[in-house]
Amino acid sequence: MSKQPNYIAHLPDADGYIDYPQPEHDIWSELYARQRVNLPGRACPEYLDGLDKLSLPVDRIPQLAHIDNVLQQTTGWKTSAVPALISFGDFFQLLANKSFPVATFIRRREEFEYLQEPDIFHEVFGHCPLLTNPSFAHFSHLYGRLGLAASREERVFLARLYWFTVEFGVLRSSSNQLRIYGGGILSSPGETLFVMSEEPEIRPFDLVDVMRTPYRIDIMQPIYYAIESISDLGAIAEMDIMAAVKEAQQLGLFKPTFPAKAG
Repeated sequence: MSKQPNYIAHLPDADGYIDYPQPEHDIWSELYARQRVNLPGRACPEYLDGLDKLSLPVDRIPQLAHIDNVLQQTTGWKTSAVPALISFGDFFQLLANKSFPVATFIRRREEFEYLQEPDIFHEVFGHCPLLTNPSFAHFSHLYGRLGLAASREERVFLARLYWFTVEFGVLRSSSNQLRIYGGGILSSPGETLFVMSEEPEIRPFDLVDVMRTPYRIDIMQPIYYAIESISDLGAIAEMDIMAAVKEAQQLGLFKPTFPAKAG
């Protein structure tokens, strides 16, 4: 990736331990406390169950070994400490090996509500709880394997699938209840409230439509795609995803529903 990161990740010592400064622990603590209030009644039950299993510390940034112990016991996954930005190839390779990349830095206070770059709060608090769920873990593993074998052009379409599921996915049950499972929402105090408002459009999940939908990383999402349950991710993993990529390539992208980025 050519983009320069706005943050520098902390490096673990020989034992895998990272010594975070106290102000960064304070940011974690404030984010955690706020989301624990925001998420009941908004996050999906499978996420909340995973959060309980992880037993994340409230007052400090967790060490990755703590996360790994739980993930290994539940779905056979683990984490991998990475810099702020990694290549698509490295990202897919890690997922294909059931290793979830975690950037070892935390956001600054001025980006408390929403952060473009994935920080440790986003990765650990937003994503890792659902990695204890077999359907979510299976989907993530298969996605990594598909991405590893895909061409550069195909990866662009696969990226939209990841964006509208793992990052910004929601559930809409048969009783019309809306719940969040995407880590990009769950780790963002601002977007957690925004997605439940009347402002965004919630569309039913369609594999080809998802891959044809443009998005921007620096705004609240105007469109979200809803599956009915987390188990649907297991069903999606069994679809011919690469055939859907080819169909989306042939049909082309939908017109963006957001303004072009200035500059």
